[in-house]
Amino acid sequence: MTCPQLLAAPSSALVDAELRPIRVAIVEEDAEFLVELCQAVNAMPDMCLTGVATTRAGALALFDDTPVDVLLVDLRLSDGSGIDVIRTAARLWPGCNVMVSTTLTDEQHVMHSIEAGAAGYLLKGLSPARLVDEIRSVASGGSPISPIIARQLLARLRSSGIQSVKPATTGGSPLSGREKEVLELITKGFKAHEVAALMQLSPFTVKTFVRRIYSKLNVTSKAEAIYEARTLGLLAS
Repeated sequence: MTCPQLLAAPSSALVDAELRPIRVAIVEEDAEFLVELCQAVNAMPDMCLTGVATTRAGALALFDDTPVDVLLVDLRLSDGSGIDVIRTAARLWPGCNVMVSTTLTDEQHVMHSIEAGAAGYLLKGLSPARLVDEIRSVASGGSPISPIIARQLLARLRSSGIQSVKPATTGGSPLSGREKEVLELITKGFKAHEVAALMQLSPFTVKTFVRRIYSKLNVTSKAEAIYEARTLGLLAS
């Protein structure tokens, strides 16, 4: 499929990226839902559907074409796993934002998808119109995650370290429990919008927590905050 809006683009490629429609490709085994989703994307003036596939083989063939901005991937495919598609996207289309749309809620599929390169993980049940909104979100740098998945990820992170906080060596901890959680997640490499999704907070609230952390620890950067927190015994080693 070709985006008609792109045909008129100047060859200089100096057009502001914000004026270009979001290029979307969809890998979805449910034919009926695929039709509805394609119709929803095609109805959006700020989006352009460039390719669809219903199987793993068909999805892998999409990578022979021009990279897209957002790739929506169903994990359950008749001829294999959608995780293979995510890995291939991360390798061949590094600038593409991959978002999972699936019925699978087990930790193995969630973690493998994220490790493979997925930027979002949504459970099926959302309307096509809602999915279109989430496509915009992930295209702009967000990480849409269904609440049940966010809680699962946060529980895993807590069990692997967030609760293993050493007591401060002198006096009480200067950080609140929520501030410690935010700092621990940032230490693990999560960006502010990802911390917001995992903790079910607004990005503004997370940024407020970060400012408080810097102020309480008397630092001006993430690296300094991590060093100071570890020195004070506020973070797991």
